[in-house]
Amino acid sequence: MDKENKPNNLQEEIIDQEELMAKYDREYSYRRFTNNWKKVITFIAIVWALFQLYTAAFGVFPSTLQRAPHVGFALMLTYLLYPFNRNDKSNRIPFYDYILAFLSVVVTSYHIIHYQRLMHSAGAYTSTDMYISIIAILLVLEATRRVVGPVIVALASFFLIYAYFGKLFPGFLAHRGYSIHRIATYGWLSTESILGIPTSVSATFIFLFLVFAAFLKKTKIGDWLTDLALGITGGATGGPAKAAVVASASQGTVTGSSVANTVGTGSITIPLMKSVGYRKEFAAAVEAAASTGGQLMPPIMGAAAFIMVEFTNFPYLTIAASAAIPALLYFTGIFVMVHLEATKSGLRGLDRSQLPDWIRLLKQKWFLALPIFGIVYFLVKGQTPMKAAFYGILMTIAVSYIRPDTRMSFRDILEALENGARSAIGVALACATAGIIVGIVTLSGLGIKFANGIIQISGGNLYVTMLFTMIASIILGMGVPTSANYIIQATVAAPALVTLGVPLIAAHLFVFYFGIIADITPPVALAAFAGSGIAGSNPFKTGFESFKIAFAAYIIPFIFATSPVLVLVNATFTTVLVAVITAIIGMIAIGGAISGFFVANCRAWERIVLFIAGLFLVHPEKISNLVGLILMILIYFIQRPRIPRHLKGRKKVKVTT
Repeated sequence: MDKENKPNNLQEEIIDQEELMAKYDREYSYRRFTNNWKKVITFIAIVWALFQLYTAAFGVFPSTLQRAPHVGFALMLTYLLYPFNRNDKSNRIPFYDYILAFLSVVVTSYHIIHYQRLMHSAGAYTSTDMYISIIAILLVLEATRRVVGPVIVALASFFLIYAYFGKLFPGFLAHRGYSIHRIATYGWLSTESILGIPTSVSATFIFLFLVFAAFLKKTKIGDWLTDLALGITGGATGGPAKAAVVASASQGTVTGSSVANTVGTGSITIPLMKSVGYRKEFAAAVEAAASTGGQLMPPIMGAAAFIMVEFTNFPYLTIAASAAIPALLYFTGIFVMVHLEATKSGLRGLDRSQLPDWIRLLKQKWFLALPIFGIVYFLVKGQTPMKAAFYGILMTIAVSYIRPDTRMSFRDILEALENGARSAIGVALACATAGIIVGIVTLSGLGIKFANGIIQISGGNLYVTMLFTMIASIILGMGVPTSANYIIQATVAAPALVTLGVPLIAAHLFVFYFGIIADITPPVALAAFAGSGIAGSNPFKTGFESFKIAFAAYIIPFIFATSPVLVLVNATFTTVLVAVITAIIGMIAIGGAISGFFVANCRAWERIVLFIAGLFLVHPEKISNLVGLILMILIYFIQRPRIPRHLKGRKKVKVTT
């Protein structure tokens, strides 16, 4: 369903996506050049992308020779594209940004020119090395502030202060302290800090997948997936909302951005949801919750999943497989909430004449999904994620030529390379700054100390430790991108969970999960705020609605951390099948409790019983499953006599499209 073909009343609600993205996502608050600088930016971005593609095809360069240019390109583009103040709309580059861009080239070139000496210096760095390192660290922090935000910069700055004044900190936090020379050179010249594991992953896996996503976008796969979802589910009860869930899940796994996904699919689905009678806060919240969960959805997931490969040493396929059932339960919970809200309010779907013909769409453009399946195939065959993404890009170009309307021109290819590079700026800087934190944690030995400290504070209680970790992940997620949030929590919090007996993969998915759903957690729910901008709803009410809709997401990590069969640890086919079935039924019970409607409007005590039943069913244990099922059946029979009265009085909403 193309935007230009929408009915007039919906057309009026299509908003400026660029404006919304710039408002809620700092990465879109860049200078819009129309002069020769636009060509310069395009050239630099394409060169960066070609550099990354070259290393994907022919092999990566040794450590810092791969990572330093990656960070250098991100720094240079930041100072040319992003103003000191994000509200500066002048689109002119001030003199100091020219200087900062030049210094970015200098500190990067220093690594390349002196590579052999630095690798064999054994830590015996010169004064020049120290000054270059100080400049590099300051450049990274300022660039990150402009693109990512001040929270992670403040956190990294605190850790730098902590490294120097270690003796002044109390208790287990204390350490001997390090000189400025040691902190600076360790931060920029070693492979343990800025150019450590996070940047290594950004400079290999993540960049290629972001370019892959940019190529997919050029084939208009997002529009195709949205139209397909509308065609399949749009005519059902509350159909447009269900279409939003399906479309956002499928798109979110590729885009890896909650806000971008919300704005992209929401510009179509939110007006449609409103047209069939959904409250505007609810419509925006459904899109935000579904879009946020896209990063949890295999096979690709968000950028942090690739970093998890390095932190856990698990193959990417193992991580994707472990994340599959929690992702299924997340979207089941949202789908249930959507259906119950529609049933309770008597909201019908769109008329079939208003929907895309999904069978025709599938016949015409089925090939658009081939690159995604191709990546899965290459991963299963043992290729690295970097190689799989590289082959996926080539496949995307190849399949685009099957139909004239999807065919990529040479200009489209160049634009995809540029867009992929631009989208990598924020991730590269977030990983570099998170690397500072990881480096100081490693240098000072804080990781083990912090894990032991959390356990002491919680009294060794696993649930209290998980609660602390959840709160920390959500708070960090409100001001820090998912990838950086995960890196920090994987370094300081996940080890505490592992020490208390949580399997490694479950502990890392736990912090990954809560870092993502921070985007729909009030008071700073950026994805919900972006959705409210489309719906014209109250942002804070929308944030609260998104919290309610995705409420099950706050429970699932606690379940798989204590019962890891849901992440395929110590699991058999039978135990997994039973756990999935009972958990899905449990999601229905929890949805009924949160929405206040099961098969009829719920009384207060019925909601409590349904919630308890849902928890028992989600927990994969025979006795708890049986108790939960009995409680759920009991509520069904109690409410059954009330169904006729409720349905007789339900609201019928005329579809106005």
